[in-house]
Amino acid sequence: MQNQQSASSGAAQPAQPATDPGFKLPGQESAPTARDSTPAPKEGASAAKPGTLEVAPAPPSVATDTSSRDLAIGGTAFLVLLVIFFFARNAYVHHLVVRRVSPATAGNAGWLMFLGFCFISAAAVLALVNASKFLTFAVTGPLVAVGLIALVAMLFVGRR
Repeated sequence: MQNQQSASSGAAQPAQPATDPGFKLPGQESAPTARDSTPAPKEGASAAKPGTLEVAPAPPSVATDTSSRDLAIGGTAFLVLLVIFFFARNAYVHHLVVRRVSPATAGNAGWLMFLGFCFISAAAVLALVNASKFLTFAVTGPLVAVGLIALVAMLFVGRR
């Protein structure tokens, strides 16, 4: 290709026609360009006005099936989080007892914290395992709502 260009570089090149886009795909020499004419509407399709754009509807989102491997990884991550939350609960109860909160009240506040963290982490793990299936308002909304209510109740119970 370079040999052809260098050989023809000395000769004057003719100007390209105004409708030529400057390049052509192989086997498409006779295809009309966008400037030449508008494409004919497909059979069975409604005739659109020139200059308008027809948009096909998006295909419905299909919830993919979750593999057992993804569920096992998500379940393991959730169990690890539960262990971490249990130790955080014990530390929070100890902190409240040191601040002169009664042990029963501190224990209740600790369990509410554990419950709130569990519900919120369950929503997060389900969303990470299969977002198209579990990241819906019907699944995630109640989990997050109960988790937040438990955390707010933890703050009020721990104040007494």
